[in-house]
Amino acid sequence: MKKEKSLKSLKLSRRDFVKASSLTAGGLLLGSLPIQVSAYAAGSDTINVALIGCGDRGTGAAVQSLNADRGVKLVAMADILEDRLTESYNTLTQRFGGSEQLDVSEDRKFVGFDGYKQAIDLADVVILTTPTFFRPLHFEYAVNRGKHVFMEKPVAVDAAGVRRVLESGEVAKVKGLNVVVGLQRRYQNSYRELYRRLQNGEIGDIIAGRVYWNQGPFYFRPRQPEWSELEHQIRNHFHFIWQAGDQVLDQMIHNIDIANWFIGEVPVSAQGMGGREVRTGKEYGQIFDHNFVEFTYPGGAVVSAQCRQIPGCFNLVTERFSGTNGFLSTGGPEGPSIRDRQQNNRFRYEGMDDPSPYQVEHDELYEAIRNGHNIDNTEYGANSSMASIMGFMATYSGQFLTWDDAINSDKRMYPHHDLNPEDVTWDTPAPVQPFEDGYYPVPVPGETEVI
Repeated sequence: MKKEKSLKSLKLSRRDFVKASSLTAGGLLLGSLPIQVSAYAAGSDTINVALIGCGDRGTGAAVQSLNADRGVKLVAMADILEDRLTESYNTLTQRFGGSEQLDVSEDRKFVGFDGYKQAIDLADVVILTTPTFFRPLHFEYAVNRGKHVFMEKPVAVDAAGVRRVLESGEVAKVKGLNVVVGLQRRYQNSYRELYRRLQNGEIGDIIAGRVYWNQGPFYFRPRQPEWSELEHQIRNHFHFIWQAGDQVLDQMIHNIDIANWFIGEVPVSAQGMGGREVRTGKEYGQIFDHNFVEFTYPGGAVVSAQCRQIPGCFNLVTERFSGTNGFLSTGGPEGPSIRDRQQNNRFRYEGMDDPSPYQVEHDELYEAIRNGHNIDNTEYGANSSMASIMGFMATYSGQFLTWDDAINSDKRMYPHHDLNPEDVTWDTPAPVQPFEDGYYPVPVPGETEVI
C-alpha cells in the first residue's frame, strides 16, 4: 500500500494577500512617471535591468534581454540562494564578460528573501523568475516602483495571488508600464499565423479542443543534511503545491493559454481527475504525476487537457482544435496546419528559421520601451494562470468547479503561512511539513477541499 497521507485535515482558510493600495490613493502609485519609464532615445540611452531569481530560466531571460538591445545593461541580481546567484553570474560572464552590458558589482548582488527590493530599486526593467509563489509580491513591488516587467509564467499559485496580480496590473496600466509574461507561444510566428487564419474564419468557430503536455518526470535535488526543511522545499519547488502548483499550472498553462487565446474566452467551469501512479516516493513532495481536465467555455466549446510526468510513456506537447469548418493543429506529427472537414490539408506552416519566441518576447519588450509603445500581458497571463489553477483544483478535489467559485476562493491546500520576506530565515518553518515518516500530505479527490 502506498504510504501517502491525505490533505483532508488541512482545511484552514487563508486570508487575502495584502491588497495593493487603492488606485485612488495618494501619489505613491499614481504620481507622475519617473523619467526613465518613458524617455529612451532609440538605441542611445542605457536601460538598466535587475534579475530577480537566478535559476536556469532567469539566467536565460537575462541573456535574452542583453541580446535584445545593445543599450540594455544588467546592473543587479537577487536570489534567495547564494550558489544560484553565483552560478548565474558565472554563466553570464562566459557570454558577456568584458562587455559593458554586464555590470553587476559585488555590492549589487543581493542574497536573501528581501534582496529583491534592493535590486529592483536600481533598475528600469526587472526580470521576475523566482518560484511562482513569490511572483505576486515581487510584481506588486516592481509596479509600485514604476518599473517595466518581464515575468515568467505562471503569475501566481492560487486565486488570491491572481487577484493581487490583477490589482497590480491596473496600477501598471495607469502608469503606462510595459509588462511581458513568459507565455512565449504568443510570440511564436507559427502560432501568430494560425491565430490570424483562425480569425479569418478558416476553420469556422472552435467547438472542441485537445491539448497535451505529456513528458518524463521533473528532476529533484536530493536532500542535504545542511538544508533546513524550507530550503529543501525551495530547492525542489516543482514538487510542492505552495511554490509551483502542479504540472497543470507550471507546464500545461502554455496549452491552456493557447485555448483561451484561440477561443477568445476563459473557461466557465472545469472538472477532472488525477493522481500519483509512479512518482510516489517521499522525495517527490506533493504533486500528482498525471492529470486530466475538461474545460467548458462560455460559447459551448469543450477542451480536454491532459498532462503527465511518467517515464517510458507516449510523450506529446501540442494543441488541436476542431471547428465548424475544419481542424487546426499547432504541432505534433502533423505540424502547424489547417485541414478541412474531409481532412484535406489547406495550410501547413513551413517556417524553419524563425527566431526563438523566448528571444522575441524580449525584443518586443525593449522595442516598446524605446519607442513609447505599450505591451501589457498582465490580464491574459493572470487569466491563463487562474484557468490552470482551477484545473488542478478540480483534479485535486474531484469536484465540478465554476470560474466564479475558483477565482473568489481563499482556500489553500496547505496550512496558512505568510512568509513575509523581512521575517524569513532558513530556520523559518516551511508552509507544509512532512509527517514523521517523511512523506508529505497529498491531495485526495473526494476529500481535499479547494473552495
